[in-house]
Amino acid sequence: MCYDRYVAICKPLHYGTLLGSRACAHMAAAAWATAFLNALLHTANTFSLPLCQGNALGQFFCEIPHVLKLSCSHSGYLREIGLIGVTASLSFSCFIFIVFSYVQIFRAVLRIPSQQGRHKAFSTCLPHLAVVSLFLSTATFAYLKPPSISSPSLDLVVSALYSVVPPALNPLIYSLRNQELRDAIRKMMTTCFLRSTKLHLFFCRTLIV
Repeated sequence: MCYDRYVAICKPLHYGTLLGSRACAHMAAAAWATAFLNALLHTANTFSLPLCQGNALGQFFCEIPHVLKLSCSHSGYLREIGLIGVTASLSFSCFIFIVFSYVQIFRAVLRIPSQQGRHKAFSTCLPHLAVVSLFLSTATFAYLKPPSISSPSLDLVVSALYSVVPPALNPLIYSLRNQELRDAIRKMMTTCFLRSTKLHLFFCRTLIV
């Protein structure tokens, strides 16, 4: 999404060439393959850890730091820490790419003469930047927070913020920028409201009779 914004604003005449269907398919495949490999490595390692403190977690899914607390294998613990370090390095590389792209985007936007054009460009970029910032900040806090401030309720909230909220917000943010989709949602809500009003009036008349 960041590269899409960068090409659309900084190189609009090359958008069709740089972001054709093949390029989008390659980027999506690379993202999915990297995420699948990362999840597979973490899952295989955590499943191989011997647990000495039971297998009950105070979470709604198997968060890696909580699984490590139940483990009594020093080598498995160090192996998982190494995998987390590799994941953190990849995430940091993506973060640097995003920052560099947005620096170029903001430089290009600030050169737009009209205020309306600048506002439109910023409104296109800021939702993506907000979702990415929420994901990175909460994920970093979840894995790097000191044990002294850890609590089940705080861990649950932080885990939900980085694992549930950003994926839920993405389709909402990006799809609602489509005028046709907004019109369809508005029409559907109006239809539902009219039907519920008619149904309410029908039941009221039935009760009166």
